[in-house]
Amino acid sequence: MKGPSLLSVALTSFNGEHYIAGQLESIAQQRRLPDELVISDDASTDSTIDIVSKFARHAPFPVRLLQNPERLGSTRNFQAAIGACNGGIIFLCDQDDVWYPNKIALIEARFIDNPDAGAVFTDADVVDENLNPSGLRIWEAFKFNSKEQAQVNDCDALEVLFRHPVVTGATMAFRSIYRDLILPLPDTWHDAWIALLIGATSCLVALPTPLIAYRQHNSNQLGIPRRGRNRSKTCAEIYGPQVLCYELTRVRLLTHVKHFPVAKQKLEKIEELLIFLRNRAALPQSPWQRLPIALSELAAFRYHRYAFGAVSFWKDLLR
Repeated sequence: MKGPSLLSVALTSFNGEHYIAGQLESIAQQRRLPDELVISDDASTDSTIDIVSKFARHAPFPVRLLQNPERLGSTRNFQAAIGACNGGIIFLCDQDDVWYPNKIALIEARFIDNPDAGAVFTDADVVDENLNPSGLRIWEAFKFNSKEQAQVNDCDALEVLFRHPVVTGATMAFRSIYRDLILPLPDTWHDAWIALLIGATSCLVALPTPLIAYRQHNSNQLGIPRRGRNRSKTCAEIYGPQVLCYELTRVRLLTHVKHFPVAKQKLEKIEELLIFLRNRAALPQSPWQRLPIALSELAAFRYHRYAFGAVSFWKDLLR
């Protein structure tokens, strides 16, 4: 099968002078160079624009720099970058990571080998702000195990994504035909949003090779899950936003069903997941008052289908 004619990289920047030069250089060192790099800068006030402009003059591929006159925020900035890409496949790129030399080549090969795949995502090495390895990979941090990886690669990604988000946008590339489905992006949950919509209407490919150094530093907007991050939150605070996100997902899928068909069974599972999440969000403060609702969800096997079974049940009961 013939490969895509164009590969685009959509990179967003904002005051990235400490890290962006290293990221740009790693893209220039790719074994398979991109056909274009689109950079959307969100009104940076440091030397980011100078660094990008200098790189663009000598880059081995076309570079287009979009400059927002005022801050749009990360979501709308990514929308601008994605919307400006001309390629058949769009690689998402953060300003502070570093790509390994075979990233583009290996991901392109997966698309060529899997013509039904709408998106490919990979593992990553977690590093500190100075690129020192932590010894941790991002799939390990997400507890994305080999069984779930096989499930995703069998075109059954939704079952995994319903339980927990495992796709990191910085490791993802997707076919641009899905751009009309995923845009506009919601204000939160960007990586999971793209994965869910493409996973519902197509197939995802999980490539277990780490292909980027995923930098963790104090300015990270998102990062690896932190132990105890929900310890002080109520059930409403944890599950309420998830209800809103899945409601938006359902509406988007139904709105675009003519051009992006989705199986009735998948829509039914989203409806059942919403029942589960609404009940979890409505759990009372008292553990004893929570018990009947939680037991009802356990008996309906929704804790097993959409969470981690008894482990999740006890966490909700004792939270």
